Amino acid sequence: MADEATRRAIEAVFRIERARLIGGLARMVRDVDRAEELAQEALLIALSDWPKRGVPDNPAAWLMATAKRRALDGIRHDTMRARKHAEIAREQDEADASAVARIEAAMDDDVGDELLSLIFAACHPILSADARAALTLRLIGGLSTDEIARAFLTSEPTIAQRIVRAKRTIGQAGLAFEMPRGQELAARLAPVLEVLYLIFNEGYAATAGEDAIRPALCAEARRMGRILAGLMPAEPEVFGLVALMDIQASRLNARTDASGAFVPLTAQNRARWDPLLIRRGLDALRQVEALGGGGGAYALQAAIGACHARARTAAETNWARIAALYDRLNRVLPTPVVGLNRAIAHSMAAGPEAGLRLIDDLPGVEALRGYAPLPAARGDFLFRAGRLPEARAEFEAAAGLTRNATERAFLLARARACVG
Repeated sequence: MADEATRRAIEAVFRIERARLIGGLARMVRDVDRAEELAQEALLIALSDWPKRGVPDNPAAWLMATAKRRALDGIRHDTMRARKHAEIAREQDEADASAVARIEAAMDDDVGDELLSLIFAACHPILSADARAALTLRLIGGLSTDEIARAFLTSEPTIAQRIVRAKRTIGQAGLAFEMPRGQELAARLAPVLEVLYLIFNEGYAATAGEDAIRPALCAEARRMGRILAGLMPAEPEVFGLVALMDIQASRLNARTDASGAFVPLTAQNRARWDPLLIRRGLDALRQVEALGGGGGAYALQAAIGACHARARTAAETNWARIAALYDRLNRVLPTPVVGLNRAIAHSMAAGPEAGLRLIDDLPGVEALRGYAPLPAARGDFLFRAGRLPEARAEFEAAAGLTRNATERAFLLARARACVG
């Protein structure tokens, strides 16, 4: 029984420390695959050693030190084997000595930002958005290839290849697994936040499949967001993203009804909203304001979410403030999707005709031609304006564009409501 308790303790420590281990090791060996192997080897040694000797006082440090020793042993073993087979050139000697020295120095180095280094490497701009998301979930989230494939409704071989190619790209680029500094940090932070929000959104509003939501993906994105906020306490946009995800996640239980059908925001039962997540989100938003970052894109989106969270009923929603916040967001982040959401907000604040005018004048609308929310929004504006035949055509067009079964059923139901 004691052995079983020790095994559970080892597995719990490893789950918590796995990403930090890989980050520290990758910075030393400059190879993500080898870093993962070394972390796994340290786990196996712990499973053998701790039941006999007991759990060490600092289990995380024990795992890191053990993995570093394995890395150093590997370098020395490779060097000795090479010497047995051939005369090593001076340059190779120097390279081996340099590698050993680097790892030996790291044995005593307090690597304070190894996890941040790994996050920034996994979200490096040289990788595609899909590759960044898959690699981040694998390295930082600790999800298996199968879990990632199921989360994104993609085949396991596809995800496996995506991760392999991402690791190869990072290796070929010779990334140093070090934290960017100064101006480079600001430029590199944006892709990291983008990846976390992409993962969250795929859980919050699934783009394909039978389910409208996938809460596990939302929870994983939020967990990684909290890690990032803990590591970067002076970055307001990190807290802006944390606030946004917490406030949006508070509505997950109300986004579908008992039958699994989609429920729009204005029709949701607000008693099902999670008050703890709302409180956490509002706290994070106050942290943004304390850091002077209320004008950032994620902070503004969080402020919009806060307007909904503070309204006790849909009728009490301050749509005028939401529309004004979208005006600000559109200046900071002038994308077609933001423009579409701005049109929706103005339609709620000033009437459906205002929304139709903004959609008709939307810059870059061509980029949204295959985007189901565009005709869905037009359908809603036309429905509220009493132009039912036009609204029905828009809802049917939106239903034909979506790949999510729950959303399709909702849109077809709205189209049927336009008849007569």
